[in-house]
Amino acid sequence: MYNNVMVNLTREDVHRLAMLSKITIAEDEIAQMQKDLDSVLAYVEKLQDVDTSNLEPTNQVTGLKNIMRNDEVIDYGMSQEVLLSNVPEVEKNYIKTKRVL
Repeated sequence: MYNNVMVNLTREDVHRLAMLSKITIAEDEIAQMQKDLDSVLAYVEKLQDVDTSNLEPTNQVTGLKNIMRNDEVIDYGMSQEVLLSNVPEVEKNYIKTKRVL
């Protein structure tokens, strides 16, 4: 394991995790699953030992920011009536659709 950290999941733990995850695990897969999960959990425990006291929280790493722009009306040379003539159903100058919930 990682850095002498040992996590020992039992067969019952693996069965319970499978049930909670709603997955089916064959009996012959349990031993390998135990080993794999122990390895993952040992690594997570190793991460708990990392000193992060001098680090500032990071919530965004790409440098991107919200870019807002003003809405501008663009005249495409077509009237509302012409555009609405291409839709199946119109009500009060709006496209009528089925309710979407």
